[in-house]
Amino acid sequence: MSERKDITRRRVIKSGAAAAAAAGATPYFFTRAFADGHGYMNAPKGDTVTFGFNVPQTGAYADEGADELRAYEMAVEHINAGGGGMLDTFSSKALKGGVNGKTVKFVTGDTQTKSDAARASAKRMIENDGAIMITGGSSSGVAIAVQGLCQEAGVIFMSGLTHSNDTTGKDKRANGFRHFFNTEMTGAALGPVLNNNYGKDRKVYHLTADYTWGYSQEGSMIKYTQPYGWETVAAVKTPVGAGDFSQFITPVLSSGADTLVLNHYGKDMVNSLTQAVQFGLRDKQVNGKDFTIVVPLYSRLMAQGAGANVKGIFGSTNWHWSLQDEGSKAFVKAFGTKYGFPPSQAAHTTYCQALLYADACQRAGTFKPSEVGAALEGFKFDGLGNGPTEYRAEDHQCFKDVLVVKGKENPTSKFDVLEVVEVTPRAKVEYAPSLLGGELGPYNNG
Repeated sequence: MSERKDITRRRVIKSGAAAAAAAGATPYFFTRAFADGHGYMNAPKGDTVTFGFNVPQTGAYADEGADELRAYEMAVEHINAGGGGMLDTFSSKALKGGVNGKTVKFVTGDTQTKSDAARASAKRMIENDGAIMITGGSSSGVAIAVQGLCQEAGVIFMSGLTHSNDTTGKDKRANGFRHFFNTEMTGAALGPVLNNNYGKDRKVYHLTADYTWGYSQEGSMIKYTQPYGWETVAAVKTPVGAGDFSQFITPVLSSGADTLVLNHYGKDMVNSLTQAVQFGLRDKQVNGKDFTIVVPLYSRLMAQGAGANVKGIFGSTNWHWSLQDEGSKAFVKAFGTKYGFPPSQAAHTTYCQALLYADACQRAGTFKPSEVGAALEGFKFDGLGNGPTEYRAEDHQCFKDVLVVKGKENPTSKFDVLEVVEVTPRAKVEYAPSLLGGELGPYNNG
């Protein structure tokens, strides 16, 4: 037995109450316990196993949620068929049809981009539907809340679109795994590109979504632009789902700032960017510089929603449908054939999470969380659209190359709105496991 797997096994605990205490969580008192003496929550009976897909079907991030559900449905089809899409290019060849001899079925929930609603829907899927794993979400606040609940319940959480450092930092949990990148990686990749394009000594105004992701994104952008003399003149928090951002944009005009960083996502980013352009910010000169707007975290859905307003604006993304590696091409082809348009990074992330979980269960020969976790920790793979990737054992964070993108000046279609301007190597965005704090703690099997 390897030292890493031995450490993994020694981190296992079996008491749900003890797991909650270790995580500092408020107990939810799950009513389903060990199944048939297998020693873990919701051990599947019969010839099926149930995955729980918990996504925003309403609210400011609903567009991402809809694409996530499309990808999850396709992932289940490919897992049950033993092929299709990126399952054909995935470096692991463990999945041959179903998982551990069982057909995958799924149930869904609506997070509403609200932590309480997300916890309630996840709890329902675990208790009432027998979900063996929960995955999804398009908000770091939701992801952290549901990750804590899954830790307490004794099921694996494969997080969806969560970008805050805290998810695999101070709020990391043994039962949680993240394929998406984080704000630390965005800052490290984006900072040098912004300096090369806009120069040093800028005056920066931050508008920041008022929850964990916004704080994390703002902090990382400040950290990685300060060395170039970028000075923060204001950092203003804005509510998620505000709709009208004019009251927050008006003060920018008289602030002396020559740069606006929109730490917003989903429809909030579409609305705030559109309104900033309507206020004429992109046409202004301040401090002898052309006024600049930065959107640190992009998705194709957001860029498409903002239309021409994104032209020339830099940001980062976890994946983009224009990539030409074999995995990306296979995914785009399969998704486009099924749905008639290219997938977003949200779709890509959640598709990967479903495949990676199923593959880990197959390689482990069980659905028991501690054994599945052992199969994921330190797992190195390729063929899922981001090049060589590793689930780091110390914090359950995936490390891979990061894409810097900008709004395309001359799009050829309504989907062709972003272009990749730099692929930042993993080595330039990786950091020490201790940097973001937190403790994984022990696994909980239920």
